[in-house]
Amino acid sequence: MRIALVGPAHPYKGGGARHTTEVARHLAAAGHDVIIESWRAQYPSRLYPGQQTVDVPEGEPYPRTLRRLAWYRPDGWLAEGRRLRPADLVVFALLTPLQVPPYLAIMSRLGRGTGQHGPRTAVICHNVLPHERRPGDVALTRAVLRRADTVITHSAAQAAQARELAPGATVRTVTMPPHLPASLSQTQGTERAEVSALAPNPVPGPADALAPTRLLFFGIVRPYKGLDVLLRALAQAPAQVTLTVAGEFWGDSTKMDNLIAELGLAGRVTVRPGYVPADQIPALFGAADALVMPYRAATASQNALLAFAHGVPVITTTAGALAEPVLDGVDGLTCAPDDEKDLLRVLEEISDPEVVRRLRAGIPAVDPDQGWTDYLDVLLAG
Repeated sequence: MRIALVGPAHPYKGGGARHTTEVARHLAAAGHDVIIESWRAQYPSRLYPGQQTVDVPEGEPYPRTLRRLAWYRPDGWLAEGRRLRPADLVVFALLTPLQVPPYLAIMSRLGRGTGQHGPRTAVICHNVLPHERRPGDVALTRAVLRRADTVITHSAAQAAQARELAPGATVRTVTMPPHLPASLSQTQGTERAEVSALAPNPVPGPADALAPTRLLFFGIVRPYKGLDVLLRALAQAPAQVTLTVAGEFWGDSTKMDNLIAELGLAGRVTVRPGYVPADQIPALFGAADALVMPYRAATASQNALLAFAHGVPVITTTAGALAEPVLDGVDGLTCAPDDEKDLLRVLEEISDPEVVRRLRAGIPAVDPDQGWTDYLDVLLAG
């Protein structure tokens, strides 16, 4: 099949760009003729206060990636639709409603309904709707879901939301497969890597009762991710539990800085603001005893798999599909979302070095190719 993927790719950063690239790579490996139609300017910087692009790729870029789209060139959106008419399938990666106007413009010029056959269309919903919504988000998302031939979601809850927005749409659900940064994707096709090779932390023993328990909050800091809930729980947790916050802030960090000071956590919380390049991720996870994902709301995240690939247990809320990779009490601990007391319960549990040792021993191997066959089957289904 001739397939075009429309969405972010390097030099754009983050899970959406990695996912688009890995979809292209796996489709090409399956024998399809695949291009990525990406952006030279995805949206205005005032709408995204963080760092949009990176110089060093987070993974191997897909060689047939074109960057012809720009948010300020609607004529380019229409031209893209005309260029893609010969394709058999056009797949749109939907990460934000800001992408919907260009996607609708491209769809309008694909030749459907003009006496030509035109390509099928699919929309991959990373989030059906944003966790933090703007006026117009619902209407924009509804419009693009109604226009697509197939809507792909990554959880039952997201599928239900898509069907509610677009009752007539064909909605399919499939688990999002791994698309980890380059330092962890190099083991593809190999047998299970030894956890010790990826996680150099010493395994705590009974004599380490007062050893620090080093927690990591990783990724862009936004209100729905619940860092404030984590900080309030941490203030009540045993004093040896510490936290590193590593990632960009959505806006500035003033509120968090004030909360840390108010809770008396200055000596227990280390803030590492800014984007973390892929080559610095192993050392960051290597210095952690557990990754914490205290999200109030979520769809899915690769961070649990990222932690497992480094031999690090995961503490996560049960928001959305966030906890699906985690076996509670085996390779991580789960708690209710937006529940300070329940999060405190698991922080108290993880403060025991024996619990860290047990959870670390239960971490499964991470196969970068796991799930991709099923994913492509759902994507390509007519």
